[in-house]
Amino acid sequence: MNLKKFLNEEQDPKAVEKLLVKINSLLTSQEFVEYIAVQKKPALNLSPDCIALTNRRIIFCRPKNFGLSMDFQDYSWVDVADCHIKEGIMGATFMMKTTRNLTNMMDYLPKTQVRKLYQYAQEIEEQMRAVRREKDLEARRASAGGVTVNNATPIITQPQQFQQQTPQLIENEDPFALLQKLKGLMENGIISPEEFENKKNEILSRV
Repeated sequence: MNLKKFLNEEQDPKAVEKLLVKINSLLTSQEFVEYIAVQKKPALNLSPDCIALTNRRIIFCRPKNFGLSMDFQDYSWVDVADCHIKEGIMGATFMMKTTRNLTNMMDYLPKTQVRKLYQYAQEIEEQMRAVRREKDLEARRASAGGVTVNNATPIITQPQQFQQQTPQLIENEDPFALLQKLKGLMENGIISPEEFENKKNEILSRV
């Protein structure tokens, strides 16, 4: 067990060692611990709370029963909406909110450690925002399904299927009405500007 990589900001070695023994049994395949921050209260605390960051989640670790057991609360990075910190005289507080408005926090963390938590969290958050945007776009396309034209055959909005519409359908529809519907799909993010331009050119070529 390599403790040195987790002691760069003066973390309590005994607390880190105890935590790693317990947390390693929780890790999934290809998951590994990136950083550990250890609470440091002004009063003597033999079993401090800790925050562990892995490449997949944030884990709040709070010892119970004088350190004999531990309470774990974990949050997948893809569900984490925001992390922020607040520094005070006696240390700093790390606060986290999920996409479902669940919150968690830990106070009395050393400032150097909480800054490292924040730095790593910000990097992961940016990646996860891109993942959520892509999933949201896919969900909107799937829920849209299709747009009915003159109560007849729908225009499917998925790009590949959209390109498979027959010339007969486009010829039978008022080209200007069809362009308006396509523009609406683009403005709502259901089709891309490139897809809109391609279909617009196709429709105008038939006018």
